[in-house]
Amino acid sequence: MRRHPEIEVTMATTREDRRIVETATEARQGEPGPSVAALLAISTGLAILILAVIWFVFFRT
Repeated sequence: MRRHPEIEVTMATTREDRRIVETATEARQGEPGPSVAALLAISTGLAILILAVIWFVFFRT
């Protein structure tokens, strides 16, 4: 079964001379991978930990 590449074009792209043409904004966009999710989770956890330590040191009665 033969595939047709001209059918498999996403909506945001256009083709010129068998090349995909994108604007600068479209070319810079990317999917956040697992490293971005890990960075978000670790930084949020550290922020919560630091705030908990500050609360226990200064505001505990």
